[in-house]
Amino acid sequence: MTTTAVTVASAMIIDSRAATTAFSASYEISNGSSTTSDTTTATAIATATTAPETAALHRLSENLISLFDTTTNAAAVDFSYADATISCSHSHRNVAVHRCILAARSPFFKSLFAAKQSRNSKDYSKNNHKSAKMEKHHRNIEKENNNSSSNDDDKLVKLELKELTKDFDVGFDSLVAVLAYLYSGKIRPLPKGVCVCVDDECSHIACRPAVDFLVQVLYLSHIFQITELVALYQRQLLEILDKIALDDLLTVLSVADKCGNACEKLLGRCIAIIVRPVIDVTTLEKCLPPHIVKQIIDFRKELGLTGADYVEGPDKHVKRIHRALESDDVELVRMLLREAHTTLDDAFALHFAVAHCDAKTTTELLELGLADVNLRNQRGYTVLHVAAMRKEPKIIVSLLTKGAQPTEVTLDGRKALKIAKRLTKAADFYKTTEEGKSSPKDQLCIEVLEQAERRDPLLGEGSFSLAEAGDDLRMKLLYLENRG
Repeated sequence: MTTTAVTVASAMIIDSRAATTAFSASYEISNGSSTTSDTTTATAIATATTAPETAALHRLSENLISLFDTTTNAAAVDFSYADATISCSHSHRNVAVHRCILAARSPFFKSLFAAKQSRNSKDYSKNNHKSAKMEKHHRNIEKENNNSSSNDDDKLVKLELKELTKDFDVGFDSLVAVLAYLYSGKIRPLPKGVCVCVDDECSHIACRPAVDFLVQVLYLSHIFQITELVALYQRQLLEILDKIALDDLLTVLSVADKCGNACEKLLGRCIAIIVRPVIDVTTLEKCLPPHIVKQIIDFRKELGLTGADYVEGPDKHVKRIHRALESDDVELVRMLLREAHTTLDDAFALHFAVAHCDAKTTTELLELGLADVNLRNQRGYTVLHVAAMRKEPKIIVSLLTKGAQPTEVTLDGRKALKIAKRLTKAADFYKTTEEGKSSPKDQLCIEVLEQAERRDPLLGEGSFSLAEAGDDLRMKLLYLENRG
């Protein structure tokens, strides 16, 4: 038996024993069965499995995971044994993988590699018979490679993560977590700071980094057709669903919809929560697919929640302003305002621009001087609160220099700074910025807001305005962006 065949067979052994306590029971991986059933099954299998077999499975797991090295960066990946790579463009890193292992463990990869092999073989055959001259060229290439075979099986297959996930944003750590499970059959501990935000007062159970990770590994497990991981991460999300912020819940709902029947329970729970709070129709339409928005609106009507904010979008005059802003046409906005059908504040134009438009558009809108920079929307958010969620430092600086108050709190008591901290992954925030590269936007937002809070006086201690510090804030942002 060849080395490749042995490796595939070994990976299949892990798959067939995935229910044993050595691999799954301790991590509560199941296909939705009860805890009692899981425990009974695991105990029965553990009883039937001898100690030498368990030790052998552990060694096999350790041997396979030793091939999966993610400590290297994109410029220095060890391809000694790997025959494929998955590129994560967001972090500019590559993961070296082994087709035989992934194909044995995942139906998705088995089909993917089979299709690529078939297509490459056809292309090779077609090109190989073009002419005698081309044949000679191939023979010369073979000689240059120490007379070894240059079959397509030996060529490195390069995969793009964004293509595998259909452009859904999945981070490097999430990819590594799922691939490590395919190699070892175990869910290994995460690197420090991956599921932890920057807010020291946070329990890190349902903050944005924790939710992002769970959502990403859930979706990736669905794409790779790893049913036991889908069940596990869906269950974990269900356990913290009531603690997740509404804006983050929209992301969970969107991914649950993408996962189809496998996440039907998660989808239903998310919709049940989102139906009642006043999340305006415009926000729903921006974050969710049309059929889910319709379902939510229909449920609201059934419950008698017929207010404009619940079931209707903005009127036509407000929509025109929003469309003009989306087109970055502030001059058109000015013309629409002359018609006097609505105002920027009535249209929550600043909130809309900060959430959905280019930073330049927001700055130009502010320059009109026709909007209240501290206005609250239907959910009690000021424009600066929305800017903190957007995590765009230029927008935050523009608002602060126009008088936005960093000490204003949301209905649940959060300032813009706390919002920004809860959204920022600790691993990214505390990472050293390479010389010559700009600081991450998350880090810039937090540092600018921290400075703003230090400048802002306590209530009743004077009329000092952050607008007076405009030039200083801009210089601070410029410094933070360009420091190495």
